[in-house]
Amino acid sequence: MQGLEAFDSRLFLWLNGLHTDWLDSVMIAVTKMWVWIPLYALLLYLVIKQYGKRSLWVLLAVGVVILCSDQLSAHVCKPLFHRLRPCYSPDLEGLIHLPNGLAGGRYGFVSSHAANTFAVAAFLTAALRQRYRGIGWLLFAWAFISSYSRIYIGVHYPGDILAGAALGILIGLIIWKLFTLIFKNNLNRRADLDTPK
Repeated sequence: MQGLEAFDSRLFLWLNGLHTDWLDSVMIAVTKMWVWIPLYALLLYLVIKQYGKRSLWVLLAVGVVILCSDQLSAHVCKPLFHRLRPCYSPDLEGLIHLPNGLAGGRYGFVSSHAANTFAVAAFLTAALRQRYRGIGWLLFAWAFISSYSRIYIGVHYPGDILAGAALGILIGLIIWKLFTLIFKNNLNRRADLDTPK
């Protein structure tokens, strides 16, 4: 396990070291959720366009996805594993590029940013892919860029991101499966009927 952690640290230092002055402000912005408001507005429009009056149930399910991923990552995994964020690691002191300063919490495994964004990406890809076939590329690109920014600003190891992404995708897919079981696939059948031929 120590060998894996050492590799994670080396990979982190390499990725975190790939920085330039102009990119600092971009990555500080990208790591904040508000900068993605235009994307959220687009997704809201696509959900409403596909599901009509039933969109409220889809949006409620997205809320459940975020709640589950955030609670599991922040309040179960981080207190359970107690893995220090790289910016708090004594071994990496003075080696890290921290354009945004220290992170709020001391522990970083797993990344809540990665868990939340990948959970939403997985759920909405499943919900929208029948009508919008390329939506997965957009959603997972958003999740990847948002998550990578956490390495760039020095608050997460790559392992934190990968584990958070895996957790998020699992949560997103499980909740989509439960959602379709609860509604007995009525939403998908309605989407088929609404799709222009």
